Amino acid sequence: MKGILVAVSPEGIIGKNNTIPWHYSADLKRFKRLTIGNTIIMGRKTWESLPIKPLPERRNIVITRNDIKGTECFRTIDEALETCKGDIWFIGGAGIYEEAMSKADLIDMTLVPDNVTGEECIYFPTIGNNWKESDITILKDDGRLKHKIYSRRE
Repeated sequence: MKGILVAVSPEGIIGKNNTIPWHYSADLKRFKRLTIGNTIIMGRKTWESLPIKPLPERRNIVITRNDIKGTECFRTIDEALETCKGDIWFIGGAGIYEEAMSKADLIDMTLVPDNVTGEECIYFPTIGNNWKESDITILKDDGRLKHKIYSRRE
């Protein structure tokens, strides 16, 4: 399984000023539960924004043109995928999500209620017609958060 794991605002924003502009413990716990024991692939700016590097108990891969000391880096997603076994999660940012759209089996999306505006906003790429959208559900651990999954159409 190759999945895109993302949280978005009502405006489709995933980040602002190289940070996630909200904090929901239930979403972070869900992220950890889904990614532990698996591979996560991210861009350099996402790597730089992590509070703990590398995220423990998972294989961390950074897609970047430059090497980062002590970090597993690849120039392209395809190069990284050739080395992967098991489940893979693409965790951002926008450029990684854009490219992963053609490689992923599903998009696992948390919908946060926070409205985000202003400059330096980063948007999730447009989801095309080759994805089937699930019904929206409420996250059990936090009623403010909603969830949906997009599956690739056959």
